[in-house]
Amino acid sequence: MNPFYITTPIYYVNDKPHIGHSYTTILGDVISRYHKMMGEPVWFLTGTDEHGQKVQKAADEKGISPIQQCDETVVRYQELWKKLGINNDDFIRTTQERHTKIVQKILQDLYDRDLIYKAEYNGHYCVPCERFFTEKDLVDGNLCPDCKRPTNTIVESNYFFRMSKYQEWLIDYIQTHPDFIKPAFRANETLGFLKKPLEDLCISRPKARLSWGIELPFDKDYVCYVWFDALINYISAIGYGVNDENFRKWWPECHHLIGKDILTTHTVYWPTMLKAIGIEPPKTILAHGWWLSGRDKMSKSAGNVVNPMDMAEKYGVDAFRYYLLAEMTLGQDSGFTEESFINRYNSDLANDLGNLANRAIKMTVRNFDSKIPQPGKFEELDIVLMNKAHLSIKTMESMIRSLQPDKGIAEVMNVIRATNRYMEQTAPWTLAKEGNLERLATVLYTAIEVLRIVGGTLSPVMPEKMAKLLSSIGAPVDCTFSDLESAGSSTPGTQITDIDGLFPRIMVEKEAAPAPAKKQEKAPVIKEKKPEPIVPEGCITITDFFKTELRTAKILAAEPVPKTEKLLKLQLEVGEEQRQIVAGIALFYKPEELIGKTVVIVANLMPAKLRGIESNGMLLAASAGDNLKLVTIDAPDFPSGAKIG
Repeated sequence: MNPFYITTPIYYVNDKPHIGHSYTTILGDVISRYHKMMGEPVWFLTGTDEHGQKVQKAADEKGISPIQQCDETVVRYQELWKKLGINNDDFIRTTQERHTKIVQKILQDLYDRDLIYKAEYNGHYCVPCERFFTEKDLVDGNLCPDCKRPTNTIVESNYFFRMSKYQEWLIDYIQTHPDFIKPAFRANETLGFLKKPLEDLCISRPKARLSWGIELPFDKDYVCYVWFDALINYISAIGYGVNDENFRKWWPECHHLIGKDILTTHTVYWPTMLKAIGIEPPKTILAHGWWLSGRDKMSKSAGNVVNPMDMAEKYGVDAFRYYLLAEMTLGQDSGFTEESFINRYNSDLANDLGNLANRAIKMTVRNFDSKIPQPGKFEELDIVLMNKAHLSIKTMESMIRSLQPDKGIAEVMNVIRATNRYMEQTAPWTLAKEGNLERLATVLYTAIEVLRIVGGTLSPVMPEKMAKLLSSIGAPVDCTFSDLESAGSSTPGTQITDIDGLFPRIMVEKEAAPAPAKKQEKAPVIKEKKPEPIVPEGCITITDFFKTELRTAKILAAEPVPKTEKLLKLQLEVGEEQRQIVAGIALFYKPEELIGKTVVIVANLMPAKLRGIESNGMLLAASAGDNLKLVTIDAPDFPSGAKIG
């Protein structure tokens, strides 16, 4: 078995953790637990990024030292991860000596080989993002392209890493390693970035401006740029430069989980750094989407952030973990509202899984003296259901390997719903009433066997609740995929215990109906209705026009729709949102020609399905005879999501 090394980003300690941090860490925890179920050696790393201007600024505002800021804030992460059931193998802090020594060792080596040099820098710096940008990167003249906040113009001497040296190598590596960046449209996004000349990376900050960082070993007047420092945690934590045997065990069998907002640092900075150091890139960098409130990204500045501790306290840790994993398709953005959480909880957990467990276990307790019954002859209905349950184990294993846990969870939920239909079809309550105990024993045995399988398969997602379920039916709590696949592992005669309130339904209070309006004593005043304007045939009003929302969108990925000649499936960036649109333009454009184009879409069109694929919007195009051209924006750096009209 190959070892499996998985990491989250290391989180800034300038503020408390939010839902984005929680999602990535829960995702890492769930995937690592599944790989342990596959019998693989697993190492799961998370931690905190504790240097840089944002940390120093947060400390200054509180009147404390930067290390005090780090020590106080890191506890919030560690406590939350414990609360959320995170089972990480290591927690690294970039202020630890095991990390700082390796950063300095790498810096000195690159400097000695002339891969780091000193030069004057003249450019724009974004404090919140802690990144430099060139003039062409900026939005509206002076705004950061990532956070859209004003940048500062800086002229100073600094040290630079010769990142540009590795541009062609990186392009070739991405193109020849399809699993390196996932989803595939994120790889296309990075390749689009690499179409422009890659500049060298500024890797220092003068102490006169920023003192909180790792000191450069070759110049004590400078500290290391926080991103250069932070990325090295992925190798310093597993013994690079100190414990070669341990390092070789885990690297390069590494899978980085990141948010899409740090794609460039991980898919451009990091692999070029590794190439210069002489280390292979990691196996996979998976960039997931954002959690949205409506159409907006959740952020502290917008005041729409979900506090994960509050959600876990209110509805339970396992329910929160389940929602995050089941709701988001990896790579896509996903909306979060308390209403959608409650709807999924009541539907999937209370109605489907909770109801099934309650019925099967209570009937077994009542009719077979709290023991798993000896089944009689299995009928086709029973065999079909158990085969479906066993197939879901294989599906889950396959989806975890392809980093698509939401699809695996969906298949297990299909098994649970199929079992509830099975209970309705076989009507065990009627069998009990009629005294048909042999058939009743077979039905309840089948239902309990399915519960054993789904309980084990979902245990990495909901470890506490599934342990309770498995214990109640006498099944082992710690099981592997191999254990789950053993047919008939529920042993007749095994003692079971009743289970109450596995997932109590969440009751939502209905708003009180408004009091009826009092009747008016005086006669109503009848206002003369203004005549509707006469609209000439072929014209529309300005009100009609503004019902259509036109926005700019950047094409990130394009691929043909199978078994069609005209359709292309497009992934588009519309501001901070990602859209999928199916368009009939395959006869006029090759997929590769579209990547990077900024087009115009109808953004508020009702979603539709074309050949079973959801299309969320429509491209604007002009046609003349047999020719068709998309409506595009001729400014290559024009932002996506801009409103037209």
